[in-house]
Amino acid sequence: MQNTSVKFTYSDLLTVPEDTNRYEIFEGEFIVTPSPIRKHQAVARNITYLLEDNIRKTKTGELYYAPLDVYFDEGTVMQPDIIFVSNERKHIIEEKRIVGGPDLLVEILSDSTEERDRGYKFRRYSREGVREYWIVDPEKQFVEIYENTETGYRLTDKYTGNDEIKSLIFPGLRCKAADIFK
Repeated sequence: MQNTSVKFTYSDLLTVPEDTNRYEIFEGEFIVTPSPIRKHQAVARNITYLLEDNIRKTKTGELYYAPLDVYFDEGTVMQPDIIFVSNERKHIIEEKRIVGGPDLLVEILSDSTEERDRGYKFRRYSREGVREYWIVDPEKQFVEIYENTETGYRLTDKYTGNDEIKSLIFPGLRCKAADIFK
C-alpha cells in the first residue's frame, strides 16, 4: 500500500491565514492548538513581567512570546509560550522567526498540549540546545525547570507556593512560584 501521508513545511505554514489558533509543525505533522484560556494568558503575562523586569535591569537579551515561530528545520517549527534569546545568540533572531534553539523556552501546560510539551517538544528542545526549559502548570500551580546537559534535560527543581525560583539563565531573578499564579 502506498504511503499517502502529507508532510508539511515552513513554506506551508506561511500560507495559513492569521486567526486566533497557534500553528506548529512537528517533523512534517501539522498541529493546530486553539487560543489559550484566560488562566493560561494570566500566567504567561506574569512570567513575562517577571522576566522582562530582570532583563531590563541586566540588559542580557530579548524576550518574546507566542505567537512567534521558532524554526528548527523546514519540517519543525514551534511556537513556545515564552522565548528568551541572550545577547550572545541574537544572530538567531530574524524579523519573522527565530532560527535555532533560544536560551530559554517556557511552555504553559493545558489539557491539549501537555503530552506534546512533555514529550516531543521536551526532546526536541533539548536536541536543539535550548539551555533551559520551563514547564509551568497553571492548574496544579508548579514550575519545573530543566537544565540541558550532555545527556539531555535534567530537572533542576520543581517550585510551588513560596519556593523561590532559581534560574541558570537569570541568576538575579527573585520571585516566588506563587507570584506566577496570582
